[in-house]
Formats: sequence, C-alpha cells, structure tokens
Amino acid sequence: MDNARRCLLDALGCGLFGAAQPWSAILSAQLLAEKSQGASTVFGHHETLAPSAAALANGTAIHGFELDDLLPAAIVHPGTVIVPAVLAATEAADATMETLLRGIVIGYEATSRVSLALGTEPSQRGFHKTSVVGPVASAIASSVVMKLDAAQIACAVGLACSMSSGVKAYTAGGGGGMVKRMHAGWAASAGVRAAQLARDGFTAPAGAIDGHHGLLEVFSGKSADAAQLTHALGDEWAINGVWFKVYPLCGWIQGVAQLLLRLRGEIHAGAPLATADINKVVVGTSRFAVEHNSNAEPADTMDAQYSIPYCAALALTGDPSDPRAFEAAVYGNPVLRALAKRVEIRVDTECEAVYPRRFGARVTLHLANGEVKEVLTLDPHGTAADPCTDAELEEKFTRLAAFAPLKVDSAAIIDVVRETRAGTTARQLGTLLRGRSSA
Repeated sequence: MDNARRCLLDALGCGLFGAAQPWSAILSAQLLAEKSQGASTVFGHHETLAPSAAALANGTAIHGFELDDLLPAAIVHPGTVIVPAVLAATEAADATMETLLRGIVIGYEATSRVSLALGTEPSQRGFHKTSVVGPVASAIASSVVMKLDAAQIACAVGLACSMSSGVKAYTAGGGGGMVKRMHAGWAASAGVRAAQLARDGFTAPAGAIDGHHGLLEVFSGKSADAAQLTHALGDEWAINGVWFKVYPLCGWIQGVAQLLLRLRGEIHAGAPLATADINKVVVGTSRFAVEHNSNAEPADTMDAQYSIPYCAALALTGDPSDPRAFEAAVYGNPVLRALAKRVEIRVDTECEAVYPRRFGARVTLHLANGEVKEVLTLDPHGTAADPCTDAELEEKFTRLAAFAPLKVDSAAIIDVVRETRAGTTARQLGTLLRGRSSA
C-alpha cells in the first residue's frame, strides 16, 4: 500500500504536467465539449466528466511526456493506465482513498502478469504492450473498485481483450506525432467502459485471455506463457518492482543519460561540456534499443525522447530533466545534431544478457584530449535496485505540478496521498487536483 501511494503521487504529477501539453488540450477540449455527465476529475480543468471520458483524458496526460513509471521485466507502463482508470472509477463510486489504493495494487498486478504472459513477441511485432495489456488490467482494477462479482469481472476481462490495440508506428522515424500519448488514455478508458458494461449485464467469452483466439494466442502465438498469469500469485507483488523515471526520456535511455551526467561531474564538476571537447560517444545497450532508438535526427518531441544519440548529446551539454530540451528549437539545434551524429550505438553483451529484466547501459566517452572514460549500469536510478527516495518523488511531483494548467496546492495533495485518513474519499483528492484558479 505504501508503494501504491508512491505510484499514485508519481502518476498525478505526470498527469498535471501532461495536461498542459498540446495533445492533452486537443483531447480534453473534445471530451469537455461532449459534456458527458459524471463526477470524475479531468486534470487541468474544473469540470468533471463521466469516468470513461475522464480516464481517456487523464491517461493521455500521464503518458504525455515520457515521465511515467515502468515495470521493467514486463516492458509496460502501469501507472499511466491504472491510476486514471481507478481514480475515475473510485470518484464515480464516491469510494475511499483506501479503495483507490487497493485498486492500484490490483491493477499493477494484473498489468504485470498479463504482460509477462504475453512475453516479448508483441513488442517485436510492433505492438505497444501498454495499450495491449492496459484495457484488461484496468478492467480488472476498475471492476474491483466498483465491487463487481467474479462473473462480472470475467465478463469485463472478456470485453477488454477485444479492446486491446496500439501499434508502434511512432518509432519508425520522421516524426512520431501525438498518438503514443493517447495509447494509455485509450486503454484506461476501455477498461473502465468494460467494467461498466459488465456491471450492467453485457457478457463476453470466458477464455478471452488464454483461450483459443484469445489475447495470448493472437498477440503472442507460441511465445505466450499462460503460467505467468498465476505464478507465485499473492507471494510476489509487481508494485514492489516499479521503476520511477528521473528524466522525460524513453526507459531504455534513462541509464545512458545518468551515466553521461556522472561523467560530466567527474570531468567538469557537473557543468556542461563544450562540444569541441568531445570526440565521440559509444553507447552499449540491448539489441532492441539499438534497433529502435538510434535515430540521430529527431523530427519532433517524441523522436527526441526516443533518440539515444540526441539524449546522449543533451546529457553532455544540457539538462535532460528540462522538458524544454525537447522542443523544436533545441532538438533542431545544428550543434546538438552534429554531436548526436558522433554517438555510436552498439549491442553490449552484458546489457543484452539481462534485458528485459534490467535495462543496462554502458557509455564510453572519448574526449578531444585523448582521455577515454567508461561506465556501466545495469540498474539505473529509479529502479527497484536503486530506488528514488520519497523526498525525490515528492520533489518530482511538486516540480511537475507547477506546470498544471490550473494552480494546485501541491502540499495538500501530497498530504492526502501520503497520509490517508479514515473516510477520506477519492472525490476529496479530485477536488484538490482540479485546482483553485488559473495559473
């Protein structure tokens, strides 16, 4: 439950920040214009909506800037789907914060287990696993929050399996657009909708996860491992292995940026290096990252956040924690682009051996004066092996919440999340999230 609080706070910070991004503005404007009636909060707005609409808006916001959490072995983002779905469903039911936290624990567990059962084949085929797994996991979590019985939950799962979708065309280069941001929101919304339909008597097949033509067979084929759905169930908890991101970058690149910043500290007391002082950078990582994150000429924000060469150049010369570093004026800077082209990316045997359970990175920095420095990490900061402290997570939340379209009381939100009192409801949290006045 303590880890559920951490996950909730991190997701809320990501969502309040993401609500200020253009993709969230476009989506929220459409949803608010439809005026669906409900009591569920939409980040950045005073108005409330029906739970499925709120989950769509908030999931998109949380996933809106590559800041949301990860389950490494499962290669999936749980918080960006589960938190908006459970928050919306809990507010709609006027349930307690304890219910919300329980829903988060259950949702993260379902996310991990379904994703592990799918294996790596969906990703290799080009599916975004967060949006494949998300509807099922959020349906389970929403169903429990809504107090559905076992038969109704099974129907919600059966419905949600037919809502799984999401292709990774955004990684093909030439600009990823905004679509990935919406994958998580769509999954959260689908899960809430599936639970609502099941509650009202809408039926679905019982074997939709692991039966013939079910989720595992269709998305993973022979690589599926249904035993992962129940292995050590109740003994091992996925929420204890969450990775909280430090920088707004793809998870594969977190370690790269951290290592290069460490080398900056050793060389120049943490100050930016001049590009003339850098001969080249060699990055060793997993084969998957080499194949999907090597574009040295990002065309938009998404491209920049997924580019190892760009993020490496940024980590040496700028501030990878600054969201403004992923605006066109920065990623299009010819000096940074020239440095990015001096970043070589290779498959590292040690990093490849532990992938995807661990996201390793090795960087070798060749300086113009002939010095060569090399460092390796198999467990970037923020992972369960090197976790963020509560103080770091609170600082991240406060920093991100300051960008919210509406001014919010960060300290009060932290207090409600950290110190839930008996009887505190999710609607009380929602009131704080909707803010006081225009920022």
